Amino acid sequence: MIGNNIKYLRNKHKLSQQELSEKLAVPRSSLSDYERGHTQVSIDVLIRLSDIFDVKIDDLIRSNLSHGDLEIIRNRELRVLAISVDGDNNSNIELVETKAEAGYLESFADPEYIRDLPKIAFPNIPQGTYRGFEIHGDSMLPMESGSIIICAYIESLKDIKAGKTYVIISKGDGVVYKRVKNDITTNKLMLISDNEAYLPYQITYADIAEVWQYYAHLSFSDSRYTFNNMLEDKLQDIQRKLTEVHKVVVK
Repeated sequence: MIGNNIKYLRNKHKLSQQELSEKLAVPRSSLSDYERGHTQVSIDVLIRLSDIFDVKIDDLIRSNLSHGDLEIIRNRELRVLAISVDGDNNSNIELVETKAEAGYLESFADPEYIRDLPKIAFPNIPQGTYRGFEIHGDSMLPMESGSIIICAYIESLKDIKAGKTYVIISKGDGVVYKRVKNDITTNKLMLISDNEAYLPYQITYADIAEVWQYYAHLSFSDSRYTFNNMLEDKLQDIQRKLTEVHKVVVK
């Protein structure tokens, strides 16, 4: 633990091994051995480390100090939210890819798991806690499968606005992106697909682990082309139904 903590603190404070070894008054080779766990750290060096980094000796020995870059947001409604922060203490935007969805459902409250998720940057985003989710399927056309939804964390279910779109995390349904109606009298959400081929369904508050409100999205195809294709499919469906009605009337 001590070797990992020394390396972590040195990197956090942007010190080279040479710079820190000079502050500690030890050879650079000794510092390298400390970080690799090859040499026991003397009490004198521990005291100097404690003074340099303003860290308790007990924490240097017993704690994994890198976990200080991980935070847990807790509230009574939505359990736990694990987030990671960058060197300036700003929240990262972690990306939950489709292939990582199963792991996310098991570990969304685990700060170490969240820390290891890929990070994405989004310019001029307001202050807040954000996460990116890769969506799949055609339930929210014209939003295409493979698009990345950038979402802001919702701390209270009461903040859900009718008709807006959200990413809902639950053990039963996994990660879904839907338009939502909130029924506070029954403690349920109605989840609605923009693709009318998918029927709406309800989910209880008790089943919800996290809720993220749509902020922006990244698409990797021509949205106008996608919309035109969707419109053409609808027109063909209408034509098919009219043809069937006509056959019935003629008979």
